[in-house]
Amino acid sequence: MKPLGLERRVRLYAWLAGLPGSAAFLFVLWRGTAEPGTRWSVTVLIVVFWLGFAAASGGLVTFPLRTLSNVLGAIREGDFSIRARGSRREGSLGEVFIELNALVDDLHEQRLAAMEAGALLQAVIDEIDVAVFSFDDAGRLRLVNRAGERLLARAEEQLLGWSAADLDLTECLEGETPRIVSKTFPEKTGRWEIRRGVFRQQGRPHRLLVISDISRALRNEERQTWRRLIRIMGHELNNSLAPLKSVAESLDSLLSRSRLPEELREDVTAGLVLIASRADALSRFVDGYARLAKLPAPRPAPLDVGDWIRRVAGLEQRLTVQVIEGPALCIEGDAAQLEQLLINLIRNAADASLETGGQIVVGWRKSGGALEVFVRDEGPGLSNPANAFIPFFTTKPGGSGIGLVLCREIAEAHGGSLALENRQPGPGAEALLRLPLRSPAVPASHSPDAIP
Repeated sequence: MKPLGLERRVRLYAWLAGLPGSAAFLFVLWRGTAEPGTRWSVTVLIVVFWLGFAAASGGLVTFPLRTLSNVLGAIREGDFSIRARGSRREGSLGEVFIELNALVDDLHEQRLAAMEAGALLQAVIDEIDVAVFSFDDAGRLRLVNRAGERLLARAEEQLLGWSAADLDLTECLEGETPRIVSKTFPEKTGRWEIRRGVFRQQGRPHRLLVISDISRALRNEERQTWRRLIRIMGHELNNSLAPLKSVAESLDSLLSRSRLPEELREDVTAGLVLIASRADALSRFVDGYARLAKLPAPRPAPLDVGDWIRRVAGLEQRLTVQVIEGPALCIEGDAAQLEQLLINLIRNAADASLETGGQIVVGWRKSGGALEVFVRDEGPGLSNPANAFIPFFTTKPGGSGIGLVLCREIAEAHGGSLALENRQPGPGAEALLRLPLRSPAVPASHSPDAIP
């Protein structure tokens, strides 16, 4: 037999509690001398009151319990707006209601605090310039911040649910941590610091992947080192060259007034001329490197990409430069610096192509939120691309070794990047310049008060 519920048991016990008294009173009533009409009236009245109070007593117990059930159900659903009524400290039930309402208030405050903390954490994650990814125990992406979207060149809704293999992040989830790797992502190639961690969400393990770009930080440190070296070299060389040139000129002046054999005079004069010319050459050499340490901050202004590239391509006279037209775009940049950058890239491409009789191709395209300008040659290629941006390093006779370094300085001062790699398939190399399609922030390493 199915057991009775609490409500029915309470009513049954209330009915049984009133049964002896009611039965005894009715027994006395019907054994007495009262009129029949009176007997029936009193009997009906007693039965009605007896059954009514029994039913009411059951409701007094079950109604508060239903109230408690409704409040607890609302809490389970996350609704903290419902309160238990009649919460007065008059008996144990009132105390239960008071404690329940206090619990609801505490849970509401804790939920608001958790939501605010979560919103703050999400805002911080979105604003930091570090790519953050979260994968569940099945290897599916569950969280990505804005830096991660930019790194993979896709919106969040296009990334969530994808596996690490689909996103080419499998190697980042393996191996030692932290570590530094060289890797190419859809929007950038460089050196990256990989960090991983494990956390639990809703009782399930998740893997946290943090990828930070350290290429610019390393280059900034490298740049400061080269600048200090250049200043020291310039100071020492200028201190030596200035008196050397002065002495050579003084000796030349004395020779013009002295009587020496003609043959000896010619030898001494030729030696002094050589000393003076080499001193001038070394001075120009030092001045060239000083330009690298004193690159002024760019002065951004609207610049039409097509006009800029076509104008610079027309300056090369040794070879015909083929221009591959891209979309009509406008960027914010320093026209003089960007022209010098592109002149250097095309000149290097022409020097390489002249060796093999190849061609030069220049063009541009839009990639995400950036402009990409490419310069391709058909020369012998790069024996070691890693040395391309090292100051003082050059493979060209008479080269200074600062052209590409200066180009990268200009690109990064505009918030962009410059890469130089061998073409695959070859022959030749390709320089890829990336510039943002918005007004770039000027890096702090480029002082606006610098003098060229």
